Amino acid sequence: MTAPIPREIPDLPAVPGPPALLPSPVPATAVVTPVRRPLTAVFRLLTAALAAAGVAVELSLAGPPVRALSHFTVQSGVLLTVVLALSARRAWTAARPLPSALTGAALLYTVASALVHHLLLANPSSPFALPEAPTGWHAVATHLLSTALPLAATADWLLLTVPGRTRLRQAAGWMLYPLAYLAFSLLRGELLLPNSTARYLHPFLDVDQHGYKGVLGNALLLGLALYALAVLLITLDHTRPNPLRRPC
Repeated sequence: MTAPIPREIPDLPAVPGPPALLPSPVPATAVVTPVRRPLTAVFRLLTAALAAAGVAVELSLAGPPVRALSHFTVQSGVLLTVVLALSARRAWTAARPLPSALTGAALLYTVASALVHHLLLANPSSPFALPEAPTGWHAVATHLLSTALPLAATADWLLLTVPGRTRLRQAAGWMLYPLAYLAFSLLRGELLLPNSTARYLHPFLDVDQHGYKGVLGNALLLGLALYALAVLLITLDHTRPNPLRRPC
């Protein structure tokens, strides 16, 4: 005998439909077709060459290369040369821009070095003014690294970079390098002989003249000023208009 046919057939499970798409955290306006920017690449490459020229002149005039590379201005010039060269390549090939933490640090150190030079070292009314102004090729290198280069880097930031990419939390990270440089300068001064020339790299870091208490006080004031400058740059980055309308 065959089994009786049931009067009611149980409901079959529903066939699952396609999975729902999750909302994207990136707005559609942020998805932009990569665009090559040859003029931006050329300007950045020329600025990188300017920085490299200033560093090369300093290395050729300051005696041993290690001594020239010990200066904050030269180190920031080297960093800016590398950052601008990489940024020029990315602008030429329509690649993503470098991280804002790196480009912002290079700009901050370059501008800070220029301000220290013009306000403290080259200012006759400053208590830390250098006794003699640089001359000859040394003056050329000084003007390249402390005047022309900061202006060019600031122009690149204002005119060729999309605003709003920096973050306030990056300011604290940018302070690590100046803090390491302070430790390096003091350790270098301790390792050199007391009668060595240029034992301390900057007058405001000269322990023989100001003592450790005075030097650390100067470093604290400079550090606070540098942090304020970093916050100012980040604030301006979020309030300035967008000159490009699309990433460069």
